[in-house]
Amino acid sequence: MTSTPRSLGEKLTALMARARAGTSRRHTTRSLSADVEALPDSSVSLSRTAIGNLANGSQLNPTTDTVIALCKALGDVPPAHLLPHSSYDDLEALQAFENPAARQALVLLDRLGDELPGALRLLTLLEGLPEAELRNVIADLKRRRDDLGLKPIPRNDPVERQPKGRRRRTADEAAAYAAKALEGL
Repeated sequence: MTSTPRSLGEKLTALMARARAGTSRRHTTRSLSADVEALPDSSVSLSRTAIGNLANGSQLNPTTDTVIALCKALGDVPPAHLLPHSSYDDLEALQAFENPAARQALVLLDRLGDELPGALRLLTLLEGLPEAELRNVIADLKRRRDDLGLKPIPRNDPVERQPKGRRRRTADEAAAYAAKALEGL
């Protein structure tokens, strides 16, 4: 049975209700607006009214830059969490998935045929392990694959390298860039 996905406003309200880093106080629209303004290397500016509109659901289509800035200001929440899909409701699993070693462990578990919900629970547990122990778990999973005679998992670099230097945008890229810039206006 699938549950109804929580909306962006519901998720944002729940994140604002959590204690802020270093304090026991929760976020208000004013404090979140100030935290977004204080982000280094961000050109996003959000008024407390705009944040309130997002939280109460009257503004449903924020820009990608706005979502990323909100997530950073809320304590590096994975931006996917704010997407309106039930797969992204589990914040702990998304945060664990941010760890490259935990992702590698999940790939190894998935290839062994383990059931995905069990693997996600294990992934959440792996997130709390010290790095050395997590590497031991990965080594054990690799040994288990070898013992079963399975092919090794190719190591993919999750970050695509951008070519150095500037290049001209294609017409489609320019149109997508312009549409993204106009979102939320």
